[in-house]
Order: sequence, then C-alpha cells, then structure tokens
Amino acid sequence: MFTSILVPIDLADTELAKPAIATAATLSKTYNAKVRLLNVLPMTPVMLAEYVPANFDSQQRQSCEEAIAIVASESGIDPAVVSSAVRQGGIYHEILEEAAAIHADLIVMTSHRPAMKTYFLGSNAGHVVRYAKCSVLVVRK
Repeated sequence: MFTSILVPIDLADTELAKPAIATAATLSKTYNAKVRLLNVLPMTPVMLAEYVPANFDSQQRQSCEEAIAIVASESGIDPAVVSSAVRQGGIYHEILEEAAAIHADLIVMTSHRPAMKTYFLGSNAGHVVRYAKCSVLVVRK
C-alpha cells in the first residue's frame, strides 16, 4: 500500500517526533516501504545576517545533517530503507516539496495539541494535511 514514507522531524524537539518515527518504522516493516526523515531549517532573517558568521547557514545545515543521521540510526528502521534530508525554508512548504521530490505516498508527522492561536493562524501540520497530494497521518502523543 505504501512504498515511500516521509517523516518530518523538528530536531529541537525529538521527543515529539518519536511516535511518528515508531509509526513509520511499523509501516515500513509492514509494507517494505522506504522512509525519509526530514528536518527543515528556517531561513536566517535578513536583519540578523550581518551579526552571524558568513558560514552560519552551512554550519547549521551540517550540524542538522549530523543530528538527523543519529536519529535515523536510532530509529529502529532498517538502515537499507531509511534516509534523511535537511531542507531550508518555510516548514510546510518544504515538507510538501520533499514529499513531491521523493514521490511519497504517505507523510507521517506529529503535531502539538491545538492551541487557540492555531485555530486562527493554522499549524504546519494543518497546512500539510490540507495541501499534501498524498495521504497524511498525524500522530498524537
């Protein structure tokens, strides 16, 4: 049923991602699916650009790539079917772009409990659910 699963992860809160990773691991074993773990880095605001080192973005990307590789190795997912990626930009936009790039047929992600502000502004998970061209499974703790 599923051949390619995308799991967006916030490296600042890996505990929140554990239920999604566990779900993706189970689905991967069941359907022999590939799993892509994804972290999205926000763009450095222009106002701060002059105050950070010139190679700040590349250093940040490298540390995120190392961190997500560790998450992948500790995920319990067969190393032959798990991969990771780091993108930079708007969170939900980059999730959708990565899903399209790898031809994902399922996105498994966790979401914070809805707060009043998300009812008005919308959350990243909400945007992904609305605009994804594939199935989306939102896992709650």
